[in-house]
Amino acid sequence: MVRSYKTFYETELPDSKYEEIWNRLLSSHRIFGFGAHLHGNLIGITHYVFQPNIWKEDVCYLQDLFVDETARGLGVARALIERVAQAARDHAASGLYWQTHKDNFTARALYDKIAHHKGFIRYDYTFG
Repeated sequence: MVRSYKTFYETELPDSKYEEIWNRLLSSHRIFGFGAHLHGNLIGITHYVFQPNIWKEDVCYLQDLFVDETARGLGVARALIERVAQAARDHAASGLYWQTHKDNFTARALYDKIAHHKGFIRYDYTFG
């Protein structure tokens, strides 16, 4: 599932990196995730973290969300977002946010129904 997610965003990782990431997810008390299953098959994943915020309580950042192509349109992404939102409420976080690519029109159609785009633009400063 994670390989499909990385392929969707045209990002390649060596096999060793997937093992490292899986171990970090399993052993961390700061990185969380949920999986969605249908008939015993994993069809969606999400990863999230809580970040400190200067102005209010921790905020929840939904870092990754991916649904298998065969399960899209079944409400899986919405259910995963709602599950993360509940975890954020349980944590007493001040909010939940995420990012997506501007050309990810399918996902944005859902996001526009359940959240508010506040106009921020992301910049990435590359080291090296």
